[in-house]
Amino acid sequence: MDDSEDRTQADNSEAPVEEAPVEEAPVEEAPIAGIGTMVFGKWDASEVVCRDPGISRYVNLKMIGAPHTGGRHANAWFGKQDLSVTERFINNLMRSGKYSGKKQYCAKSLDEAFDRINAKSGENPLQKFIDAITEAAPCEETTRVRIGAVSQPKAVDSSPSRRLDVALRNLAIGAASATMKSKKSLTEGIISEISKASEGDVNSFAVGKRHEVERIAASAR
Repeated sequence: MDDSEDRTQADNSEAPVEEAPVEEAPVEEAPIAGIGTMVFGKWDASEVVCRDPGISRYVNLKMIGAPHTGGRHANAWFGKQDLSVTERFINNLMRSGKYSGKKQYCAKSLDEAFDRINAKSGENPLQKFIDAITEAAPCEETTRVRIGAVSQPKAVDSSPSRRLDVALRNLAIGAASATMKSKKSLTEGIISEISKASEGDVNSFAVGKRHEVERIAASAR
């Protein structure tokens, strides 16, 4: 009897102890573009989706207060990816010409353009802005390759960061050039360029430039 009781106690001591299942915390899916901030205090960036996976990680819509960071990201490696694309677009608007240095005027023009786009279409203007960037970002470009004494063009893939840079630059050039020799205001130029580019219209300066660059790259493959 003593041996059987000892064996029973040994079996009970060796039995595995069942642990209570640990509940995993649900993982919140972040939007592709936008981080839940209000751009210009009106437009919710968390609703915006970038349909181009190549540039989506570089599309930043974070804005704290006014779109003016004072160049704090200028000397940091890849610091511009921490800068809002709306501010980068404003900076490109005043690259040269009659809007050079007029950042407050360019910011007000973009704010008013977003208001008019929303009143006309009823959509979030940030979504149309991101769609315009997606349509205007070239995937291929050309570079010069020197072989001996001969230099010839060669097609190369554009990096995501450069694609975003080129798209913002061409959109800004198209918006500013629409006011040249015309009675259009900068706000109307921005509305026209963003609306056409978001639909992939070749009459848009940025979309037309993308098709031209990609056509030249295709011939240089």
